[in-house]
Amino acid sequence: MKVAYWPGCVSRGFTPELHGSMAKVAPLLDIELIELDRAACCGAGVIAEHNQELADSLNARTFALAQQTGEKMMMNICSTCQGAQSECQERLDANSEYRERINQNIAEEGLHYERGLTNKNFLWLLVEDIGLDTLKELVQRPLSNLKVGPFYGCYIVRPVDRLGIDEKHPRDRYLHMLIEALGGTVIDYAGVYKCCGFPIITMNKTASLKQAGRHLGDAIDAEADCLVVPCPLCHLNLDLQQPAASKVVGRELGIPVLHLPQLVGLALGLSPQELGMSKHVVRPTSVIDWSTSVVAGAA
Repeated sequence: MKVAYWPGCVSRGFTPELHGSMAKVAPLLDIELIELDRAACCGAGVIAEHNQELADSLNARTFALAQQTGEKMMMNICSTCQGAQSECQERLDANSEYRERINQNIAEEGLHYERGLTNKNFLWLLVEDIGLDTLKELVQRPLSNLKVGPFYGCYIVRPVDRLGIDEKHPRDRYLHMLIEALGGTVIDYAGVYKCCGFPIITMNKTASLKQAGRHLGDAIDAEADCLVVPCPLCHLNLDLQQPAASKVVGRELGIPVLHLPQLVGLALGLSPQELGMSKHVVRPTSVIDWSTSVVAGAA
């Protein structure tokens, strides 16, 4: 399977372990990534609040770059990108006059966006295009006895209509389904569908960290070994800011937070080192210990 690949700006800057682990996991899934290395930030919804045309022009440019590859599908590894780009694409596809105005903004680069591009988060592609049955067959190291808390975040589960969540496509359950397909145990807790707090961290850091700390604490109380996120911005608030969040909520935390490709990579046989887990602020000791015990048991 070939896809035009938009890693997003955060995975190439703040969370390089996400970009790196996706590069290692893709060949194991028979996915060829055609990286859109000229693409710009999606705007994360923030730019659109101040200048919608600018945000839509940035994303239309990314869509046009994807279409230049000749592929019908663009894949992202950031649910914030998914949410912001889905909103933009909805506007562009619904209004040909507006779409043409946006296309004039990117015409100098020889770019033009036409309707017909499918944009999917890696999570959606795993379930809908590769399929959970196929994924199960590829598992080399089942996540047996690893208790994983799914953390969806905001942008990949709402609004429901825009994100194509329905009875046929229960995308708001895909993380649950994926964890089980990889052999892990799903841990449900209060924060599964809550905001991580990142969107308000520059305006009210205390409130942001309180949100993150509460979700992390709830997962710990539910006895999760780790969380998994499909969004690097969620990872920043739940991992990078976890020591600060611990102080705000007044309790010890220390729960590892994995990127989605890292969790998949573990099940496909890659080591924690290959997946860049040493780059996490909260060292995923429980996951590394689990991985070591599985390897020792197999030997």
